[in-house]
Amino acid sequence: MTSFEIAIQALLTRDPLFGNCLNVAGTLPEPVLRAPAGFPGLLRIILEQQVSTKAAETMWRKLCAISEDAVTPDFLLALDHETLRACGFSRQKMAYARSLASDVAFGRLDIEAVHQMPDDEALESLIRIKGIGRWSAEIYLLLVLGRPDIWPVNDLAVAVGLQWLLGRDERPARAELLALGEPWRPYRSTAARLVWHYYLAVSAERRRAKVLP
Repeated sequence: MTSFEIAIQALLTRDPLFGNCLNVAGTLPEPVLRAPAGFPGLLRIILEQQVSTKAAETMWRKLCAISEDAVTPDFLLALDHETLRACGFSRQKMAYARSLASDVAFGRLDIEAVHQMPDDEALESLIRIKGIGRWSAEIYLLLVLGRPDIWPVNDLAVAVGLQWLLGRDERPARAELLALGEPWRPYRSTAARLVWHYYLAVSAERRRAKVLP
């Protein structure tokens, strides 16, 4: 079995919530890591903050379309405000993107070194970057680097998915989400993927029924 299959089986054994996820949403495909990692991976996560997935993807595609090669720190720093605005960047996203590009270009941030750190150290290093909060850092470790035991309790879909799975009227508090995840170590990244999988399926059904809160 793959490590992903082992994680799925372990979680199904430990908590019936995950059986419910699969019963409702169907089989969870084996994950494919986002590419590339490094500067462009972090930049994409900045673009995803507080906007829809579709809006973030549109910004990224426009940025890639004007790049002759890879999206690098030097490329980003060479773009003027008007070009970034035409790609869909808000003023805040411009500031965060330029700050990240500057940190990498001038050696204040060694992303490859971060990649070699244990989870907690990597999270702390990423959170020190302007525009990268805990959610962004956790999503980078989980979706881009494929770390197996990341539990993104600040993620709205995780919180709402567990609210629905638990049959609650309100979302669980952050402290409860942390406690819920403890028995799922060292497979919490797969636990998050299962909850996301369930959340997307139920959200789609609720939209069809027009009862999504």
